[in-house]
Amino acid sequence: MTKLYYAPGACSLAAHLVLEETGAPYELEVVNLRDGQQHTAAYRALNPKGRVPLLEDGELLLTEVTAIMVYLACKHPDAALLPENPQTLARCLEWCSWLASSVHAAAVAQIWRPQRFADDPALHGAISEKGKTNLRESFDLIEKRLTGCHWAVGSQYSLVDPYLLVFYRWGYRMELDMRAHYPQWTAHAERLYSRAAIRQALEQEGIGIWP
Repeated sequence: MTKLYYAPGACSLAAHLVLEETGAPYELEVVNLRDGQQHTAAYRALNPKGRVPLLEDGELLLTEVTAIMVYLACKHPDAALLPENPQTLARCLEWCSWLASSVHAAAVAQIWRPQRFADDPALHGAISEKGKTNLRESFDLIEKRLTGCHWAVGSQYSLVDPYLLVFYRWGYRMELDMRAHYPQWTAHAERLYSRAAIRQALEQEGIGIWP
């Protein structure tokens, strides 16, 4: 059976949400990041990167959020999580690539993990502050791109939409007033929460959307 290794509320949430949307059976295994379980020999034997998510599907061990979501969407085409139209499909991958790289690996990591960018602790404060600027610019762009759209790529629900929920939640963790500053994105989050699969996955992780 398919198994997802995850940490509650981490970027692995996107893969979890997509798994639930497919309607296929799966197992979950929590990786305790605070206790450093991701760095243990047992976990690194499965995922040498020492991070979540990790998807185990038979002999396949797959890492990286976008790769996992695309794999699940292709394996379960009836869930219709990837558009068939080439242009819309490309737009989905554009969203995912940007969220994984420029927003997560750069801006979010600058705020929460400045040590990845400089060994000198004296520089960490400045890196985090720059990350906050980068994050606000990215969030402003997300708000603009969601304006007038029911879902991220228009009228069709896709794997981009649950991925966006990860960052919406993180905005609150960074003490941003998401409702006040990002009304379009908030409406998008509310539409997501109306889906049973989204609520089920959030309940399984013991988390919500709003503080």
